[in-house]
Amino acid sequence: MITVFGEGRGFRVVWLLEEMGLAYRLRPVDLIAGVERDAEFLAVNPAGFIPAIQDGDVVMVESIAIMEYLMARYGPTPLAPDPRDPAFPAYQQFLHLGEAGLAAFMYLVVVSRNLAPAAERDNWGARKALKIFESRLGLVERRLARSPFLAGERFTAADISVTYALEFAQRTGCFVLGEAERDYVARATRRDAYARAMETCLATKAWAAEAAGR
Repeated sequence: MITVFGEGRGFRVVWLLEEMGLAYRLRPVDLIAGVERDAEFLAVNPAGFIPAIQDGDVVMVESIAIMEYLMARYGPTPLAPDPRDPAFPAYQQFLHLGEAGLAAFMYLVVVSRNLAPAAERDNWGARKALKIFESRLGLVERRLARSPFLAGERFTAADISVTYALEFAQRTGCFVLGEAERDYVARATRRDAYARAMETCLATKAWAAEAAGR
């Protein structure tokens, strides 16, 4: 059985597994308490970040790479268009943009605003990261003006990738989504697999409820 270590970006992986109907277990990892005493997890990922998966003898980290592995290993799946499909270039672009262009830069904003000493929170790096996030979000906005999902008419793993990033930005209170992005997130998260993933990822569910109540 596939084991997923940690929530956070691991939610992407759990959502994908639910969409694909694959058996898995979620093994929580408490980053706040620290992972230095979590020998089982550190044996899987000595770098100590989440998510990670163990699938038999296969160990992987990095949420987008894990998603690509799962779809290639257990596919084919409509969540990943065939490379000859006209939807494939947009799918590939937005699958990676969800992390490399959106979540990664928003993470820098979030830690600066919430974890840095007060005098260092409004720093040049965080402001630059926010501008990069906004510029990449512009690509999403333009795409959504032409189609309901990022690869076209149908939902794909690219939507899992980007939806996670947009919800991360919104729940942390570091960015206010526009109407088009809010409508898009609502479309993506109406899926049954998303609801099942939320029921599995209890820390994510609690965080979402807390954010909604602010």
